[in-house]
Amino acid sequence: MNSLNALISAKNINVFKNDKFILQNVDVQINKNDFITIIGPNGAGKTMLLKCIMGFYKPDKGTIIKKENLKIGYVPQSTNIINTMPINVKSFITLRKKYDQLSLKQVVVETKIGEIINKQISVLSGGEMQRVLLARSLLNNPELIILDEPAQNLDIAGQMNFYELLQSIYSKRKLSILMVSHDLHLVMVSTKKVLCLSNHICCSGKPQQIAQDPEFISMFGKDMANMMAVYQHNHNNNPNNNDNSLIGEKNN
Repeated sequence: MNSLNALISAKNINVFKNDKFILQNVDVQINKNDFITIIGPNGAGKTMLLKCIMGFYKPDKGTIIKKENLKIGYVPQSTNIINTMPINVKSFITLRKKYDQLSLKQVVVETKIGEIINKQISVLSGGEMQRVLLARSLLNNPELIILDEPAQNLDIAGQMNFYELLQSIYSKRKLSILMVSHDLHLVMVSTKKVLCLSNHICCSGKPQQIAQDPEFISMFGKDMANMMAVYQHNHNNNPNNNDNSLIGEKNN
């Protein structure tokens, strides 16, 4: 897993709790300008893997090597605790952050939160809150941002808008992204690699390859695999196609 481009190399990660493996022999490498999406069923260990990679939880076994002075931004799932904080958007974004006004202006423009910058966190919609969390993660110009199901609580239009915004930031900043998401059919055009996790890595590869993998089909069903294949076909043949009829049939 050695690479000059590696930001993080995690090898043979094991987490054992309550007499069972949460993670077993998991390897992940995140390189410069990577876009990796982790998918898997509930209880698969996806959030635990993120915690291990970020250093919030020490695995029972395995090694995690990070690039020296690596800057990481983190976008959690929007929570009620954050939403009810008595604080406005600007104060929340800059809370305990070292920043300059130019960097702040840049993230406000990038994440399209200029109109809500002085609003209280408590009055924001789900989509607005996720853009605020994204802005906070970008303020210190990270090389890598890690997102844990960032669009989970959004409706289908909100999901699409958020992923389009994320794709735009990824393209402009040339940073790396590691994301847990159930919405692979919405992010597959951006995603370079998919890790299918069920306490261990069942399969990994490009989205088109994953959609044909028996492990993926067994876990998510033929409908999701077919949806991904059709979406990829339409994207390749008509990249300016804005018809979202396929996406509207989200498979939960």
